Amino acid sequence: MRRSASLLQVLLVFTTMVKTQWSTVSGIYCKEMSPNVYRPHSVTITEFGAIGDGVTLNTKAFRNAIFYLNSFADKGGAQLFVPAGKWLTGSFGLISHLTLSLDKDAVIIGSLDSSDWPVVDPLPSYGRGRELPGKRHQSLIFGSYLTDVIITGANGTIDGQGAIWWGWFHNHTLNYTRPHLVELMYSTNVVISNLTFKNSPFWNIHPVYCSQVLVQHVTILAPLNSPNTDGIDPDSSTNVCINHCYVKNGDDVIAIKSGWDEYGISFAHPSSNISISNITGETRGGAGIAFGSEMSGGISEVRAEGLRVVNSLQGIRIKTAPGRGGYVKNVYIADVSMDNVSIAIRISGNFGEHPDDKYDRNALPMISNITIKDVVGVNVGVAGILEGIHGDNFSNICLSNVSLSVQSAHPWNCSLIEGYSNSVIPESCEQLRSNCRQTSDCYDGSSSSAIHGQEPRDTLSTSRLLNPLMKFTLF
Repeated sequence: MRRSASLLQVLLVFTTMVKTQWSTVSGIYCKEMSPNVYRPHSVTITEFGAIGDGVTLNTKAFRNAIFYLNSFADKGGAQLFVPAGKWLTGSFGLISHLTLSLDKDAVIIGSLDSSDWPVVDPLPSYGRGRELPGKRHQSLIFGSYLTDVIITGANGTIDGQGAIWWGWFHNHTLNYTRPHLVELMYSTNVVISNLTFKNSPFWNIHPVYCSQVLVQHVTILAPLNSPNTDGIDPDSSTNVCINHCYVKNGDDVIAIKSGWDEYGISFAHPSSNISISNITGETRGGAGIAFGSEMSGGISEVRAEGLRVVNSLQGIRIKTAPGRGGYVKNVYIADVSMDNVSIAIRISGNFGEHPDDKYDRNALPMISNITIKDVVGVNVGVAGILEGIHGDNFSNICLSNVSLSVQSAHPWNCSLIEGYSNSVIPESCEQLRSNCRQTSDCYDGSSSSAIHGQEPRDTLSTSRLLNPLMKFTLF
């Protein structure tokens, strides 16, 4: 019996070490992923009859080319090259072990005919289209259950010609939810880099139920009044790195999501291990970095550094509501600059609509262990609006070394939150000043959830019980 107990202890320690090592590695794997993977087989889209005149519809050429390249998936993979020109197309899918590469003067253009964007089932974690009940339009470039997929170029362009979709949205004439420019589902080892995305009908880049995703050196552009043109939205995805991107659009620059109300709770695919760095963004309708409002599967272990937010509605935003359930926890945001931002930090406990009337009104979200530090802002309207939920105070909201030049005579508006602050100008609200000596309660950016404050309401796993014994850096 004593030997069995010793063996169990060894196994527990070994399991903890493996999980610790994986957590450490998962933050640096993006440095090892590259858009320059050698593919022994390569074809050009013109070999399949495509014409880059901006008028000829090339959907069939893209689909045929990728169908042909599928035969090389087990032979080192393949590349589809798109040369200079304007390549009009409807929606087309990718395959595993593929590089889609665009010349610097290549423009893939989305068709203006909605029938060229097929209608597909809603995401299981949403239960319906995000905008309308029922189905949704397929993204311009899509894929499911793929591995080793690269979408890259010498800053070539993918243009969704979204204005027509925005018009349908404003006129309430849509039959289905608008499409994204790129959506990959249930996929792993994904790289999206060195491209410009323009005028998406809806969200631009949407990895959902994915892991090991790298988005880097990407420019995303849309008019500042374009509706819901989010930049990069990792959704129920893990081990995601986003770096060196410029986004100017009509909604959130980066929004981390994980499903909607009862559907997200049931599907239970969290977003975690997400690293964001060196992002510059401008948005009139959203935030530089946002969490939610669809966060019912949970969001945790997020580290964001080097954010520049200008001429925007909000800098940092957490959005949730009763009925969402889930959690946003263990979030570390640092090295942020803002210029001409209406609200620097906003946490909303009553934001957004519900997919239907079947959600559980007692499913309250848990917002905890949020650290925001080293922030400077000029021409800021309001420093912060931080609002929790009755019976569900948001806890361990920590602000440190925050200096904002604020125009409002009432810089902070706080309710139903708890936390700590240090070196905050203008002085933070009273709810964040009561126990500011307890800085050890603030999340420090490590993946350990050994926070001395409120424990999450979900059941503690073995790894979460053991991990506090072992300090390590996630990213």
